[in-house]
Order: sequence, then structure tokens, then C-alpha cells
Amino acid sequence: QVQLVESGGGLVQPGGSLRLSCAASESINRFYGMGWYRQAPGKQREHVASITRAGSIGYADSVKGRFTIARDNAKNTVYLQMNSLKPEDTAAYYCRADEAINVYWGHGIQVAVSS
Repeated sequence: QVQLVESGGGLVQPGGSLRLSCAASESINRFYGMGWYRQAPGKQREHVASITRAGSIGYADSVKGRFTIARDNAKNTVYLQMNSLKPEDTAAYYCRADEAINVYWGHGIQVAVSS
């Protein structure tokens, strides 16, 4: 079974930065795409950023200009660099990997932005 393990979360002040990592148990090249989603308490899970096998990248409007998704195929890892963090970025962040018929999720990692 594919496993995705997130790391790098924590508590930061507004304006601060964090880098999330998603380490996959398989070559990330097997996936059509990988991405980051987040879910705040009482809200639905939403797309944050994604990158396809072909290299296409997409961001939610709310994070454009602040977040950057990247990958390191040799490390089977996808990153989410988060800069200029805002309190509204507070959420559990989940890594997702997509195959043709399967979707895999990490267990999530907490990001809290507060002073």
C-alpha cells in the first residue's frame, strides 16, 4: 500500500514560513499528480497546491504568491514551501497522490499560524 508521510508542520507567527514535506513509499513518478490539501476545523478540505507528473503546477488563489510546491524525485518527496503565513492558513495539511484509479492520502500534519 502506498504510504505518504507529512512532516514539517508546527506553530509559527503571522508572516513566518514553514516547509512541509511529503515522503512517499513509492517513486512519485508513478503518480499522475501529487498535491497538498488543507482542512480547517468546521470547513471542508480544500486544494492548496498540486504538481503533475508532467510538471504542471496549480495553486489555490488564496496561496498564490506565497506558497510554492516542488518535488525531489530522488527522495520520493514533494514539498510545500509556505511563506508570509496568515492566521487563515491554520489547518491540517494533507498530502495526496493520484493514480489513474486510486487516490492516496497522508494522515495530515498541523499548521498553526498565531501570535
